[in-house]
Amino acid sequence: MKNAKAQFWSIDVIFSIVIFTVALTLLAYTWYNINNQLALSYSDGSTVMSIQAFTMSGTLMTPGYPINWQDDVNLSDNANWNEISIGLLKNGSDQISNSKLYTFIAMANSNYQATKTSLGASYNYYIVIRGSGINIKIGRNPALYNATSVVRQTSSAMLNNMQVSVIVETWTNGNLAVD
Repeated sequence: MKNAKAQFWSIDVIFSIVIFTVALTLLAYTWYNINNQLALSYSDGSTVMSIQAFTMSGTLMTPGYPINWQDDVNLSDNANWNEISIGLLKNGSDQISNSKLYTFIAMANSNYQATKTSLGASYNYYIVIRGSGINIKIGRNPALYNATSVVRQTSSAMLNNMQVSVIVETWTNGNLAVD
């Protein structure tokens, strides 16, 4: 009779250990997958944000498309803004065109979201042109919007025959994951 009780108890323990092991394995598998998905999402988002900052900086350091795009911009109607590429330089020069710069500032102040398309940005942007006595800011300052991730790209150019740094920041205050 004692042997029967011991065998019954052994089966309960073995069954419990099997259930516990299966549950622990499922939990570890789920945790591993969730952790990998988050790592991939954040990694891809960071990479995309870096690429956008680099691309945007490079695009701004061109004359844009068409070359005289600032003449085609209607500030009261942004329908054609997605047909232009915003570049700030004069054609064949490293000089920033004042008319392109002022048009871009007016566009950003008029309809920030529409300018993101012309810049090829899906994240928010903030551009600072800084030099001796020059401090021009375009877009949304990440510090004012509690940005959680910011990527910065810096280029050099000339503005009114003065050396300036063009700092392009792409940023988000949400999830980095790319849809």
